[in-house]
Amino acid sequence: MQAPSVGGVMLPRGNGQTVRLSRGASLTDFAEKINANPASLVAVMLNLGEMVTATQSVSDETLQLLAEEMNYVVEIVSPEEEDRELLESFDIEFGENEGGEEMLLPRPPVVTVMGHVDHGKTRLLDAIRKTNVGGGEAGGITQHIGAYQVATHVNDEERRITFIDTPGHEAFTAMRARGAKSTDIAILVVAANDGVMPQTIEALNHAKAAEVPIVVAVNKIDVEGADPTKVRGQLTEYGLVAEEYGGDTMFVDISAKQGLHIDSLLEAVVLTADASLDLRANREQDAQGIAIEAHLDRGRGAVATVLVQRGTLRVGDTMVVGDAHGRVRAMLDDNGQHIEEAGPATPVLVLGLTNVPGAGDNFLVVDEDRTARQIAEKRAARERNAAFAKRTRRVSLEDLDKVLKAGEVQQLNLIIKGDASGSVEALESSLLQLDVGEEVDLRILHRGVGAVTETDIDLAAGSDAIVIGFNVRAEGRATSAAEREGVDVRYYSVIYQVIEEIEAALKGMLKPEYEEVELGTAEIREIFRSSKLGNIAGVLVRSGEVRRNTKARLVRDGKVVAENLTIEGLRRFKDDVTEIREGFEGGINLGSYNDIKVDDVIATYETREKPRG
Repeated sequence: MQAPSVGGVMLPRGNGQTVRLSRGASLTDFAEKINANPASLVAVMLNLGEMVTATQSVSDETLQLLAEEMNYVVEIVSPEEEDRELLESFDIEFGENEGGEEMLLPRPPVVTVMGHVDHGKTRLLDAIRKTNVGGGEAGGITQHIGAYQVATHVNDEERRITFIDTPGHEAFTAMRARGAKSTDIAILVVAANDGVMPQTIEALNHAKAAEVPIVVAVNKIDVEGADPTKVRGQLTEYGLVAEEYGGDTMFVDISAKQGLHIDSLLEAVVLTADASLDLRANREQDAQGIAIEAHLDRGRGAVATVLVQRGTLRVGDTMVVGDAHGRVRAMLDDNGQHIEEAGPATPVLVLGLTNVPGAGDNFLVVDEDRTARQIAEKRAARERNAAFAKRTRRVSLEDLDKVLKAGEVQQLNLIIKGDASGSVEALESSLLQLDVGEEVDLRILHRGVGAVTETDIDLAAGSDAIVIGFNVRAEGRATSAAEREGVDVRYYSVIYQVIEEIEAALKGMLKPEYEEVELGTAEIREIFRSSKLGNIAGVLVRSGEVRRNTKARLVRDGKVVAENLTIEGLRRFKDDVTEIREGFEGGINLGSYNDIKVDDVIATYETREKPRG
């Protein structure tokens, strides 16, 4: 029935009925549900003090306010439920339905390694797959996720185990939680000399929340002060009781550095899986699973590491991964070998997607390219609407002190670009969890994978945003555009620095003592081998000047591949020189660092004291 008018506008009055709407719905969407004229809802919002257009995505709070005024109850549909309804509209089932019992065959367990920072997670993964995971990475930290499979022998039978290589520090909470959701078993690494630490408890809680069995690896038993018994006692307080104490948790004493008892740890994983889990999957159905990592490769386009959870993925299949889709052009296993198909619990690198999906996005195989495109487009539209619905207030980092002193509630806008989707997502999650009171809010305007582009700078300029480059640099004319527009672009290679600096800014305490000043860039045109000096880069200086003994970083395809290098040698023809200016050619020696390629860019810089008033 019609209600009395609000400000002269007649509108339908509900009787407490529930209206289901997706995140970022518009007033037109609401009007369709209650059979009303969108224009009348616009007028109602004006009377409530909010200026909203009929087709504009609005926030959940705005929808609740409008519904309350008209005696309706708005139920915001969760992204998971929305996705399920979307797939049902295409007659696609996603989930645990795998057919009859006779179709289920054993599959390898999927394992995530968790634990406190510096307790040896990366070194353990190193020891398991005999390759250097942490080599060359900033601070030796695993910055983004990969996955691989290993074989071990238990009772004279070969058994395979799949490892999801998730980062382990507390800042990567979101990804570790996602890892646990796609995981069968968690290995909790605890250093025998340190014992249980805060992040050990956090990792333990994640594993318990995901309801996965835990195997404890007591690491660093070869270090002075190691006390494995103490670790067992400490973990008993948190519900992990060792088998030798009458419990059901397997503890294995190891040394990842020395490679001690790694086989025993793998055996414990297999035995725990056999004892507590029924790991079987249908190999015959269309493949479904989860994207573990994804990034943009200059030569191959969008590539994603996916974990097949059920069914078999084959080259030529049409797949949807989050809001990306495409036909599988090629698949590579964890050794970089081309393979034609991948069964349950197998991680593979997939080529052929239209764009970079997010870490943790579900993937599924569909019959037609058209279906894949429609699902991906609907998902993308949904995400876009949800993003538009979030309100944005503008404030720059430099203005933050003034804003706080004026007592205004403001919002700090950020744009995050990183080398891989997992890193970007973890960084976003960490920043959004910063608790700095009610003075200022933080808003992520945009996040993406790849180098900082002119489009990012344009967006930042139009909304007073700060651009964060995480293990990536600006490409093309983006640097000059940033200088021209006065956009603050900050580069980082370790996640803790980002969090500390942004937190300090949010608290109005940002007083950096030093700033990094770029001196010059040189493009590698040729590589010369020297038995005495190693590889020497024949370069053309593109901008500024390159000086001897200054710091440098190596950039490949817009991504930083090496930090903290030093220009140890500089030559023009046969002469040693102290500097080479823009437009000139010369030779650069980076000391013991030899992993250089033609087209790489050597960027030199120095840090200068920067007083802040």
